This record gives sequence, structure tokens and C-alpha cells, in this order.
Amino acid sequence: MDSSPGRSCPLHYRYAPEVFAVPAPPDARPLEVLYLVGGLYGNDLALERVLALFERETGNKKLIFNGDFHWFDIDPGVFAHIQRTVMCFQALRGNVETELALASTSSDAGCGCAYPDWVEQGVVECSNRIFQKLSHAASPQQRDQLKQLPMWLRADVGGVRVGIVHGDATSVAGWGFAQEVLQHAAHRAQVATWMDRAQVDVFASSHTCLPVFQAISTQQGEQSASRWILNNGAAGMPNFAGDCAGLLTRIATQPHRGAEVRYSVSLQAGVVAQAIAIEMDQAAWHSRFQAQWPPGSDAHTGYFDRIVRGPRYGLAQALRTEDKTIC
Repeated sequence: MDSSPGRSCPLHYRYAPEVFAVPAPPDARPLEVLYLVGGLYGNDLALERVLALFERETGNKKLIFNGDFHWFDIDPGVFAHIQRTVMCFQALRGNVETELALASTSSDAGCGCAYPDWVEQGVVECSNRIFQKLSHAASPQQRDQLKQLPMWLRADVGGVRVGIVHGDATSVAGWGFAQEVLQHAAHRAQVATWMDRAQVDVFASSHTCLPVFQAISTQQGEQSASRWILNNGAAGMPNFAGDCAGLLTRIATQPHRGAEVRYSVSLQAGVVAQAIAIEMDQAAWHSRFQAQWPPGSDAHTGYFDRIVRGPRYGLAQALRTEDKTIC
């Protein structure tokens, strides 16, 4: 295993799938709407849009930020606004917040992304430099606040048991729920064992920057519509070519009917999971981004083309049933 900064996965990032095999925290009423917002990446305009969408929801609802809500927000004022707002809701820490929580800015993990070998080394080094600059925006009090956040959570929506992570079922920075590896039947079989051990119907994740809703069969190979990996990709960046919206995962007992729905899957007991677009004023976001990361800076070089055009990834690639392999 590569132990270099940006590729290593520290032991303190790790947990076992069995940690999810517990009841969800008790609630006065059954949860009817759950928003999962991963990879906000310091985009304050996306945050405003998420809150506006959530405000329109009715019933017993919950909003959870599942990691990496910081990244582009190197301006201390923007950083403070993002953290203050996120902390009004439930949140868990991603690799970015986990590294920010450390007292030292010279962690061996670098950005903590634990990049797999298919990611070019130049990307890894760029991310490490971005993190170093971001780390100067955090105060000691803010670092302490991030340190208190959990690495995983459990929730129930209707009769659906949900494991909420940033990375995967074994690590805060795991890539086991990446669209690249979920293409392979052997890996989906491994994911099925994780879900059996975790006793969940759904894992909701982010971290890998590209969205995928992937059905997972039982260990016996039987189709099970209620077992899914729901990876929202990024709330704060485009997820599809030609589509500049971020995405959040919505799990609810009633479907969202608005134009923001990119795709939906039925789980069980009438519960539906949907990828909801987070649309914003793109010109305003480009201006705010470049005020912090001007042309020639690491984040501008690494991300601005995606922010303007989207990744080389299509919406049709993101919704996958068990017998459909994307090449």
C-alpha cells in the first residue's frame, strides 16, 4: 500500500462494517425525508441552495452533511460561514475535516484523500497543496469543533436502514463506493458482504467526486431492489458533462416532484432515493471561486475546467442496476 501523502489511509480513518449494525438514534416520529449532502467543498452558494430546498420539505425531516464541506473556502470569513451553518445541522467529518482537526498542518496523510492508483500523481500533489493552504483558514476552536464530529452515522427512513459515510463501509476515505470499482462484479460481491455485516439496506456516501446509484444483490446473487449504494458525487461541483449543478441524495417516503430530480430509484416500503440537483448562479460562483483561487493557483488549475464544463461523465452512467455493467 502506498504510504505517501494524499494516498495513504491512516489507521484512525478506519472502522468495521459492524459499527452500523445498531439501531438508528430514536426519534419522536419516523423520519420521512433525509437529505445527504457530501462534498460541498466550501461552495457557499450551493449551501444556500441546499437550505432553500430543505426548507420547502414537509414532514419529519433531517439534513446531514456527510463530509468534505470544506475545501475551496480558504478565505477565513467564508470558512467560518460554512462551518457555522453546517454545524446547525448534523454532520460527519470527511477526510478534509479529519485532517483539519489535527493540531499539526504536516500530517503524513496530506489531504487525506487516500487516492487510488488510477488517479495521476499530479492530482495528488495538487490536492496536498490545496489542503495546506486551506489549513491556514481554520482556527484552533474550529479545529476542535471538527474533531468532535463522527466518521459515520445511522438513520432510518420508513423501513429502510441507512448507513451514512463519507468514504465507504470501512474507512472515512475509502474508495469502495467509487463508480470505477462498482463496475466490477467481484467488487460488488465484496460490497454485499459489507452490507450483510453492517445490517443496512443502503449506504449513502460521497468522497469520490462522481455520483453513482448502484444496486447490490444478496450474497446468493438474488436481486434486491432495497440494497443500494447511493453516492451523490459532489454537492459543490458539477457531476455530469454539460450540467453545472451539484447533487445531493434525498431519501424519503414521498418522491420529490420538482425539475431538480436527475434520477430516482425505489427502495422498499414505498421509500424512494433521488439525486437532486443543486443549481445556482454560475457566474456568481465562478467569481467567488476565482476571488479565492485566481488563475494559476492550484485549485483553479485542478478544478476550474470541471466547474465550468462538468466532468467527462454522463448522467446515464450514474444509475445502475445489478445486471448492468458500465464500460
